[in-house]
Amino acid sequence: MKPDWFQRTPDRRMFLKATTGSAIAAMVHGPSRAFAAPDRLPRTEASHRAETTTAAKVIIDTDPGVDDAFALMLAMRSPELNVLAITAVAGNLPLEITLPNALRMVEICDRTDIPVASGAAAPLIRRQVTASYAHGENGLGGVKLPPPKITAVKEHAAELICRIVLEHPGEVTLIGLGPLTNLALALRSEPGLAKAIKSIVLMGGSLSGGNVTPAAEFNFYVDPEAASIVFNSEVPITMVGLDVTRKVELTEPYILQLEAATNKPSRAAAGIARAIMASYRGHGEKGGPTLHDPLAVSALIRPDILTFESYRVQIETNGLITAGESVGWKRGPIRYAAAFENSPGATPSDETFTANTQVAVDVRPDAFFRLLVDRITGNTQNNG
Repeated sequence: MKPDWFQRTPDRRMFLKATTGSAIAAMVHGPSRAFAAPDRLPRTEASHRAETTTAAKVIIDTDPGVDDAFALMLAMRSPELNVLAITAVAGNLPLEITLPNALRMVEICDRTDIPVASGAAAPLIRRQVTASYAHGENGLGGVKLPPPKITAVKEHAAELICRIVLEHPGEVTLIGLGPLTNLALALRSEPGLAKAIKSIVLMGGSLSGGNVTPAAEFNFYVDPEAASIVFNSEVPITMVGLDVTRKVELTEPYILQLEAATNKPSRAAAGIARAIMASYRGHGEKGGPTLHDPLAVSALIRPDILTFESYRVQIETNGLITAGESVGWKRGPIRYAAAFENSPGATPSDETFTANTQVAVDVRPDAFFRLLVDRITGNTQNNG
Protein backbone atom coordinates (compact mmCIF):
# COMPACT_ATOMS: atom_id res chain seq x y z
CA MET A 1 0.00 0.00 0.00
CA LYS A 2 1.31 3.41 -0.95
CA PRO A 3 2.06 5.72 1.98
CA ASP A 4 -0.38 8.59 2.45
CA TRP A 5 2.19 11.24 1.58
CA PHE A 6 2.61 9.82 -1.91
CA GLN A 7 -0.21 11.98 -3.19
CA ARG A 8 0.67 14.56 -5.81
CA THR A 9 -0.23 17.71 -3.97
CA PRO A 10 1.38 17.20 -0.57
CA ASP A 11 4.90 16.24 -1.71
CA ARG A 12 6.48 19.43 -0.38
CA ARG A 13 4.37 19.59 2.77
CA MET A 14 5.17 16.02 3.74
CA PHE A 15 8.86 16.48 2.97
CA LEU A 16 8.90 19.33 5.46
CA LYS A 17 7.02 17.20 7.99
CA ALA A 18 9.54 14.39 7.54
CA THR A 19 12.40 16.79 8.25
CA THR A 20 10.91 18.82 11.09
CA GLY A 21 13.48 19.66 13.75
CA SER A 22 16.44 19.50 11.36
CA ALA A 23 18.28 22.46 9.94
CA ILE A 24 18.23 22.96 6.17
CA ALA A 25 21.94 22.13 6.06
CA ALA A 26 21.25 18.75 7.68
CA MET A 27 18.31 18.18 5.37
CA VAL A 28 20.38 18.52 2.23
CA HIS A 29 23.31 16.47 3.51
CA GLY A 30 22.14 13.70 5.84
CA PRO A 31 20.06 10.60 5.05
CA SER A 32 16.63 9.87 6.44
CA ARG A 33 13.90 7.39 5.56
CA ALA A 34 10.67 9.06 4.45
CA PHE A 35 8.76 5.97 3.33
CA ALA A 36 9.02 2.23 3.63
CA ALA A 37 10.68 0.30 0.85
CA PRO A 38 7.93 -0.50 -1.65
CA ASP A 39 6.75 -4.04 -2.19
CA ARG A 40 8.18 -5.72 -5.25
CA LEU A 41 5.69 -5.42 -8.08
CA PRO A 42 5.36 -7.48 -11.28
CA ARG A 43 8.26 -7.00 -13.66
CA THR A 44 7.51 -4.76 -16.61
CA GLU A 45 8.26 -5.59 -20.23
CA ALA A 46 10.99 -2.95 -20.08
CA SER A 47 12.67 -4.54 -17.05
CA HIS A 48 12.48 -7.96 -18.73
CA ARG A 49 14.16 -6.50 -21.81
CA ALA A 50 16.86 -5.01 -19.59
CA GLU A 51 18.00 -8.53 -18.72
CA THR A 52 18.53 -9.50 -22.34
CA THR A 53 20.36 -6.49 -23.77
CA THR A 54 23.69 -4.76 -23.38
CA ALA A 55 22.09 -1.33 -23.66
CA ALA A 56 22.59 1.02 -20.71
CA LYS A 57 19.72 0.82 -18.25
CA VAL A 58 18.31 4.29 -17.58
CA ILE A 59 15.42 6.05 -15.85
CA ILE A 60 14.59 9.48 -17.25
CA ASP A 61 13.25 12.13 -14.89
CA THR A 62 11.82 15.00 -16.90
CA ASP A 63 9.55 18.06 -17.11
CA PRO A 64 8.50 18.26 -20.79
CA GLY A 65 9.17 21.02 -22.09
CA VAL A 66 10.26 21.48 -25.69
CA ASP A 67 13.83 20.26 -25.29
CA ASP A 68 12.69 17.47 -22.94
CA ALA A 69 10.42 16.21 -25.73
CA PHE A 70 13.42 16.02 -28.07
CA ALA A 71 15.45 14.32 -25.34
CA LEU A 72 12.79 11.68 -24.77
CA MET A 73 12.52 10.94 -28.48
CA LEU A 74 16.32 10.67 -28.76
CA ALA A 75 16.51 8.29 -25.80
CA MET A 76 13.63 6.05 -26.84
CA ARG A 77 14.94 5.79 -30.42
CA SER A 78 18.54 4.97 -29.48
CA PRO A 79 19.47 1.29 -29.13
CA GLU A 80 22.30 2.23 -26.78
CA LEU A 81 19.74 3.04 -24.06
CA ASN A 82 17.26 0.74 -22.36
CA VAL A 83 14.68 3.12 -20.89
CA LEU A 84 13.26 1.32 -17.87
CA ALA A 85 10.93 4.15 -16.81
CA ILE A 86 10.11 7.80 -17.27
CA THR A 87 9.18 9.97 -14.28
CA ALA A 88 7.55 13.38 -14.53
CA VAL A 89 8.24 16.38 -12.31
CA ALA A 90 6.97 19.95 -12.16
CA GLY A 91 9.46 22.34 -13.69
CA ASN A 92 9.15 23.94 -17.10
CA LEU A 93 5.38 23.67 -16.58
CA PRO A 94 3.16 22.38 -13.76
CA LEU A 95 2.90 18.62 -13.27
CA GLU A 96 -0.58 18.50 -14.80
CA ILE A 97 1.10 19.50 -18.09
CA THR A 98 4.47 17.76 -17.88
CA LEU A 99 2.98 14.35 -17.07
CA PRO A 100 0.63 14.20 -20.10
CA ASN A 101 3.46 15.46 -22.29
CA ALA A 102 5.67 12.58 -21.14
CA LEU A 103 2.86 10.14 -21.90
CA ARG A 104 2.43 11.71 -25.35
CA MET A 105 6.12 11.20 -26.17
CA VAL A 106 5.91 7.52 -25.18
CA GLU A 107 2.96 7.04 -27.52
CA ILE A 108 4.58 8.96 -30.38
CA CYS A 109 7.64 6.71 -30.16
CA ASP A 110 5.49 3.54 -29.88
CA ARG A 111 7.11 2.73 -26.54
CA THR A 112 4.07 2.20 -24.37
CA ASP A 113 5.94 -0.66 -22.71
CA ILE A 114 7.84 2.01 -20.73
CA PRO A 115 6.10 2.87 -17.42
CA VAL A 116 5.54 6.58 -16.79
CA ALA A 117 5.09 7.79 -13.22
CA SER A 118 3.86 11.04 -11.74
CA GLY A 119 6.20 12.76 -9.32
CA ALA A 120 6.61 15.95 -7.31
CA ALA A 121 4.17 18.76 -8.07
CA ALA A 122 6.36 21.40 -6.39
CA PRO A 123 9.92 21.93 -5.17
CA LEU A 124 10.89 20.54 -1.77
CA ILE A 125 10.46 23.75 0.21
CA ARG A 126 10.16 26.63 -2.27
CA ARG A 127 7.34 28.13 -4.28
CA GLN A 128 6.90 26.74 -7.74
CA VAL A 129 8.51 28.59 -10.66
CA THR A 130 7.77 27.63 -14.28
CA ALA A 131 9.01 28.64 -17.74
CA SER A 132 5.97 28.80 -19.99
CA TYR A 133 7.53 31.92 -21.51
CA ALA A 134 10.12 29.62 -23.13
CA HIS A 135 8.06 26.48 -23.80
CA GLY A 136 4.55 27.78 -24.43
CA GLU A 137 1.54 27.26 -22.22
CA ASN A 138 1.30 23.59 -23.16
CA GLY A 139 5.05 22.93 -22.94
CA LEU A 140 5.32 21.99 -26.62
CA GLY A 141 5.58 25.41 -28.18
CA GLY A 142 1.81 25.58 -28.62
CA VAL A 143 1.67 22.52 -30.89
CA LYS A 144 -1.58 20.66 -30.24
CA LEU A 145 -1.05 16.94 -29.89
CA PRO A 146 -3.87 14.48 -29.10
CA PRO A 147 -4.47 13.67 -25.42
CA PRO A 148 -2.54 10.57 -24.36
CA LYS A 149 -4.48 7.32 -24.37
CA ILE A 150 -2.27 5.64 -21.79
CA THR A 151 -2.11 6.62 -18.13
CA ALA A 152 0.62 6.87 -15.54
CA VAL A 153 1.38 3.93 -13.28
CA LYS A 154 0.12 4.12 -9.70
CA GLU A 155 3.57 4.31 -8.12
CA HIS A 156 4.90 7.73 -7.24
CA ALA A 157 8.03 8.65 -9.22
CA ALA A 158 10.34 8.38 -6.21
CA GLU A 159 8.87 5.01 -5.32
CA LEU A 160 9.33 3.72 -8.86
CA ILE A 161 12.93 4.97 -8.98
CA CYS A 162 13.72 3.16 -5.72
CA ARG A 163 12.11 -0.09 -6.81
CA ILE A 164 13.81 -0.31 -10.20
CA VAL A 165 17.25 0.74 -8.96
CA LEU A 166 17.13 -1.76 -6.09
CA GLU A 167 16.06 -4.50 -8.52
CA HIS A 168 19.17 -3.75 -10.61
CA PRO A 169 21.81 -2.58 -8.10
CA GLY A 170 24.81 -0.91 -9.71
CA GLU A 171 23.26 -1.04 -13.18
CA VAL A 172 20.84 1.90 -13.53
CA THR A 173 21.78 5.44 -14.53
CA LEU A 174 19.34 8.22 -13.63
CA ILE A 175 18.97 10.94 -16.26
CA GLY A 176 17.73 14.19 -14.70
CA LEU A 177 16.34 16.69 -17.20
CA GLY A 178 14.35 18.96 -14.88
CA PRO A 179 14.45 20.12 -11.28
CA LEU A 180 15.90 17.26 -9.24
CA THR A 181 13.01 17.01 -6.77
CA ASN A 182 12.06 13.41 -7.60
CA LEU A 183 15.66 12.24 -7.39
CA ALA A 184 16.13 13.99 -4.05
CA LEU A 185 12.94 12.44 -2.66
CA ALA A 186 14.12 9.00 -3.73
CA LEU A 187 17.58 9.47 -2.20
CA ARG A 188 16.13 10.78 1.06
CA SER A 189 13.58 8.00 1.33
CA GLU A 190 15.88 5.02 0.83
CA PRO A 191 19.27 5.30 2.60
CA GLY A 192 20.79 2.50 0.54
CA LEU A 193 19.72 3.92 -2.80
CA ALA A 194 22.81 6.05 -3.50
CA LYS A 195 25.14 3.05 -3.39
CA ALA A 196 22.83 1.13 -5.73
CA ILE A 197 22.73 3.86 -8.44
CA LYS A 198 25.33 3.42 -11.17
CA SER A 199 25.51 7.14 -11.99
CA ILE A 200 23.47 10.29 -12.50
CA VAL A 201 23.60 12.23 -15.78
CA LEU A 202 21.84 15.55 -15.60
CA MET A 203 21.11 18.67 -17.54
CA GLY A 204 21.55 21.51 -15.12
CA GLY A 205 23.89 23.98 -13.63
CA SER A 206 26.67 26.06 -15.06
CA LEU A 207 30.19 27.10 -14.16
CA SER A 208 29.86 30.21 -16.33
CA GLY A 209 26.73 31.99 -15.12
CA GLY A 210 23.03 31.25 -15.10
CA ASN A 211 20.03 31.81 -17.35
CA VAL A 212 17.42 32.71 -14.72
CA THR A 213 19.67 34.79 -12.50
CA PRO A 214 23.28 35.77 -13.15
CA ALA A 215 24.22 32.86 -10.89
CA ALA A 216 21.71 30.05 -11.42
CA GLU A 217 20.55 27.81 -14.25
CA PHE A 218 16.79 27.13 -14.30
CA ASN A 219 16.65 23.53 -13.02
CA PHE A 220 18.85 24.25 -10.01
CA TYR A 221 17.19 27.63 -9.42
CA VAL A 222 13.76 25.98 -9.15
CA ASP A 223 14.85 23.51 -6.47
CA PRO A 224 18.34 24.22 -5.10
CA GLU A 225 17.78 22.03 -2.05
CA ALA A 226 17.03 19.03 -4.24
CA ALA A 227 20.11 19.71 -6.36
CA SER A 228 22.23 19.92 -3.21
CA ILE A 229 20.94 16.54 -2.00
CA VAL A 230 21.87 14.97 -5.33
CA PHE A 231 25.36 16.49 -5.48
CA ASN A 232 26.06 15.42 -1.89
CA SER A 233 24.82 11.86 -2.47
CA GLU A 234 28.27 10.50 -3.46
CA VAL A 235 26.72 9.04 -6.62
CA PRO A 236 29.00 9.64 -9.64
CA ILE A 237 27.55 12.64 -11.50
CA THR A 238 27.89 13.88 -15.06
CA MET A 239 26.76 17.51 -15.38
CA VAL A 240 25.83 18.84 -18.80
CA GLY A 241 25.10 22.48 -18.11
CA LEU A 242 24.87 25.84 -19.80
CA ASP A 243 28.62 25.86 -20.42
CA VAL A 244 27.94 23.56 -23.39
CA THR A 245 24.18 23.60 -23.99
CA ARG A 246 24.31 27.26 -24.99
CA LYS A 247 26.31 26.10 -28.02
CA VAL A 248 23.63 23.80 -29.48
CA GLU A 249 21.08 26.12 -31.07
CA LEU A 250 18.53 24.55 -33.39
CA THR A 251 18.82 26.01 -36.90
CA GLU A 252 16.68 25.98 -40.04
CA PRO A 253 18.53 23.20 -41.93
CA TYR A 254 17.87 20.73 -39.11
CA ILE A 255 14.20 21.67 -38.97
CA LEU A 256 13.94 21.06 -42.72
CA GLN A 257 15.46 17.60 -42.26
CA LEU A 258 12.85 16.80 -39.60
CA GLU A 259 10.08 18.10 -41.86
CA ALA A 260 11.29 15.92 -44.74
CA ALA A 261 10.78 12.70 -42.76
CA THR A 262 7.38 11.06 -42.38
CA ASN A 263 7.43 8.98 -39.19
CA LYS A 264 5.50 10.02 -36.09
CA PRO A 265 8.49 11.24 -34.04
CA SER A 266 9.75 13.33 -36.97
CA ARG A 267 6.36 14.94 -37.54
CA ALA A 268 6.00 15.77 -33.86
CA ALA A 269 9.58 17.06 -33.56
CA ALA A 270 9.26 19.12 -36.73
CA GLY A 271 6.02 20.73 -35.57
CA ILE A 272 7.45 21.59 -32.15
CA ALA A 273 10.69 22.88 -33.68
CA ARG A 274 8.90 25.06 -36.21
CA ALA A 275 6.57 26.49 -33.55
CA ILE A 276 9.30 27.31 -31.06
CA MET A 277 11.44 28.86 -33.80
CA ALA A 278 8.50 31.09 -34.76
CA SER A 279 8.12 32.07 -31.11
CA TYR A 280 11.81 32.99 -30.94
CA ARG A 281 11.52 35.13 -34.05
CA GLY A 282 8.37 36.73 -32.70
CA HIS A 283 10.30 37.83 -29.62
CA GLY A 284 13.09 39.32 -31.72
CA GLU A 285 15.58 36.55 -31.02
CA LYS A 286 18.20 36.14 -33.76
CA GLY A 287 19.47 32.72 -32.68
CA GLY A 288 17.58 29.48 -32.48
CA PRO A 289 16.12 27.60 -29.51
CA THR A 290 18.70 25.83 -27.39
CA LEU A 291 18.23 22.06 -27.05
CA HIS A 292 19.67 21.63 -23.57
CA ASP A 293 18.17 18.30 -22.54
CA PRO A 294 18.92 16.06 -25.55
CA LEU A 295 22.57 17.08 -25.26
CA ALA A 296 22.61 15.52 -21.78
CA VAL A 297 21.08 12.32 -23.18
CA SER A 298 23.71 12.25 -25.93
CA ALA A 299 26.41 11.98 -23.25
CA LEU A 300 25.32 8.37 -22.72
CA ILE A 301 24.93 7.56 -26.40
CA ARG A 302 27.97 9.27 -27.91
CA PRO A 303 30.32 10.46 -25.14
CA ASP A 304 32.77 11.74 -27.79
CA ILE A 305 30.36 14.59 -28.60
CA LEU A 306 31.30 16.24 -25.30
CA THR A 307 34.54 17.01 -23.50
CA PHE A 308 34.55 16.56 -19.72
CA GLU A 309 36.70 17.74 -16.84
CA SER A 310 36.65 16.68 -13.18
CA TYR A 311 35.27 19.17 -10.65
CA ARG A 312 34.05 19.31 -7.10
CA VAL A 313 30.59 20.84 -7.49
CA GLN A 314 28.37 22.12 -4.70
CA ILE A 315 25.04 23.92 -4.88
CA GLU A 316 24.38 27.22 -3.14
CA THR A 317 21.12 27.08 -1.17
CA ASN A 318 21.34 30.10 1.14
CA GLY A 319 22.07 33.11 -1.03
CA LEU A 320 19.30 35.58 -1.79
CA ILE A 321 20.82 36.31 -5.19
CA THR A 322 22.86 33.12 -5.67
CA ALA A 323 20.49 30.28 -4.65
CA GLY A 324 20.80 27.48 -7.17
CA GLU A 325 24.30 28.44 -8.26
CA SER A 326 26.53 25.46 -9.06
CA VAL A 327 30.00 26.24 -7.76
CA GLY A 328 32.87 24.18 -9.12
CA TRP A 329 36.35 23.71 -7.70
CA LYS A 330 38.99 22.49 -10.14
CA ARG A 331 41.49 21.85 -7.34
CA GLY A 332 41.89 22.26 -3.58
CA PRO A 333 41.85 23.51 -1.00
CA ILE A 334 38.08 23.87 -0.65
CA ARG A 335 37.42 27.10 1.21
CA TYR A 336 34.15 28.62 2.43
CA ALA A 337 33.22 32.07 3.67
CA ALA A 338 35.03 33.27 6.79
CA ALA A 339 33.00 33.30 9.99
CA PHE A 340 31.55 36.59 11.20
CA GLU A 341 33.54 38.33 13.93
CA ASN A 342 30.91 37.75 16.61
CA SER A 343 29.89 34.29 15.43
CA PRO A 344 30.21 31.53 18.05
CA GLY A 345 31.26 29.05 15.39
CA ALA A 346 34.80 28.64 14.18
CA THR A 347 35.92 29.49 10.66
CA PRO A 348 35.45 26.36 8.52
CA SER A 349 38.75 24.61 7.93
CA ASP A 350 40.00 23.90 4.43
CA GLU A 351 38.84 20.62 2.92
CA THR A 352 40.84 18.24 0.78
CA PHE A 353 39.84 18.38 -2.87
CA THR A 354 37.84 15.39 -4.10
CA ALA A 355 36.07 15.57 -7.45
CA ASN A 356 32.41 14.51 -7.43
CA THR A 357 31.32 15.51 -10.94
CA GLN A 358 32.36 15.17 -14.55
CA VAL A 359 31.44 18.56 -16.00
CA ALA A 360 30.94 19.03 -19.74
CA VAL A 361 33.18 21.91 -20.85
CA ASP A 362 33.09 21.65 -24.64
CA VAL A 363 30.83 20.21 -27.35
CA ARG A 364 30.80 19.29 -31.04
CA PRO A 365 27.45 20.83 -32.06
CA ASP A 366 27.36 19.40 -35.59
CA ALA A 367 27.96 15.86 -34.34
CA PHE A 368 25.23 16.32 -31.74
CA PHE A 369 22.63 17.52 -34.24
CA ARG A 370 23.50 14.75 -36.71
CA LEU A 371 22.87 12.22 -33.94
CA LEU A 372 19.64 13.87 -32.80
CA VAL A 373 18.09 14.33 -36.24
CA ASP A 374 19.19 10.93 -37.54
CA ARG A 375 17.75 9.10 -34.54
CA ILE A 376 14.42 10.95 -34.66
CA THR A 377 14.03 10.57 -38.43
CA GLY A 378 15.29 6.98 -38.46
CA ASN A 379 18.23 7.73 -40.73
CA THR A 380 20.87 5.15 -39.76
CA GLN A 381 23.54 6.21 -42.28
CA ASN A 382 25.22 8.74 -39.97
CA ASN A 383 24.88 6.96 -36.63
CA GLY A 384 28.43 5.63 -36.49
